[in-house]
Amino acid sequence: MAGPRLIPSALVLTALSLSACSAPTGVSGSQEISGVAGQGGGSVTGPSASTQSSAPPASTALTPEAYRGTIQDAGKPVRSALTGIGSARTLKTLDQRVERAETALNQAADDLAAVAPPETARTQHDAYVASLRDFATALGMTRGKVGSRDLCTAPAVFTDLGASLKELDRAGAALQSAGDYPADVVSVKAASKLNRRLGNGSYVRRGSLNGRSSLQIHNGAPRDAVVTLMRGSSRAFSVYVRKKSKIKVRGIRDGSYRIFFTHGVDWDSKKRAFSRECSFERFQERVSFKTTYTATQILWHDWRITLHAITGGTAKTGPVDPDDFPG
Repeated sequence: MAGPRLIPSALVLTALSLSACSAPTGVSGSQEISGVAGQGGGSVTGPSASTQSSAPPASTALTPEAYRGTIQDAGKPVRSALTGIGSARTLKTLDQRVERAETALNQAADDLAAVAPPETARTQHDAYVASLRDFATALGMTRGKVGSRDLCTAPAVFTDLGASLKELDRAGAALQSAGDYPADVVSVKAASKLNRRLGNGSYVRRGSLNGRSSLQIHNGAPRDAVVTLMRGSSRAFSVYVRKKSKIKVRGIRDGSYRIFFTHGVDWDSKKRAFSRECSFERFQERVSFKTTYTATQILWHDWRITLHAITGGTAKTGPVDPDDFPG
C-alpha cells in the first residue's frame, strides 16, 4: 500500500557515478525519502371566564435624526469586523474574525429589527435588515470552508462572499439614498476567483546556496506545492514545485534540516500562501547534508524526496499547525 514511508536503503541509497574534479575529485551519494503532502403535546385549561389579551402598542417611528444615529451605531461594529477579516494574517486568526463578523452582522440585524424607522424608509430598512441576516448566514457557511481549509486567505474569503457583499452594498446604498442614512458598511472588495501559479522551480525565498549538495523534489500530487528547508530557526530556501513536476535545488550547505511542504491552489504572492485547498505538513525525520574532504576526494550526499506516496516509501510525514508553518 502506498504511503509516506522511507524507502529502504537498498532502494534509496543509490550510488551516483563519481564526479571527477581536476583536484580533488568529488563523489555524490543519493538518498531518497517520500511522503504525502491532507415530542409530545399538552393542553392547559384556562378559567371559565373568557379573557382577551391586547397586542403591545406599536413602536413610535424614529425621527430621521434619531434613525440616522441608530444606523450609524449598528454599522460601526459591522464595518470594523469586515476590516478585521481583511487584516487576518493566519488561518486561526481568519477563522476567529469570520466568526466575529458573523456575530456582529446578526447583532446589527437584531438591533435594527427592534426599531421603527421613518415611514419614508420602511421598505429600504426592511430590505437592509434582511440583507444583514443573509450576509451573516453566508459568513457562517464561509467559516466552515475556512475550518476545512478550502479557503485559506482573507481575499479568498471575500471572493467566496462576493455575491452577499454586493447585495449588502446595494441594500445599504438604497437605505442611504432614502434619507442620507449611513448604511455603507461594506468597506472591502471581492476579487474574482483566480488560479495563480509560480513557475516550476521559482524561489519564494532564497538563502545562501553555496554548498555542494543538492535536493531533487518530485511533486506527483494533484496540487502545486512549496517546499521549505529549515536549518534550526533559519530558512535555507522555499521553492515552488508545480504538480506532476520535478526540480533540483543545488548548492545546499552542510547541516541538518527539517523539510516542510504545503500544497494548495492559487498562490497569493502577497500573502505567500495558497488561497484555496491548502494543507501543511513536514517530514518527521531530519535530512543531513555533509561534505567530507580527503587527500584526493571530496565526498558529499544528495537527497531525493517525493511529495506523494510511492510504493516502498517509508518516510513518515505529519500535519503542521498552519500557525507553526514557516511563513
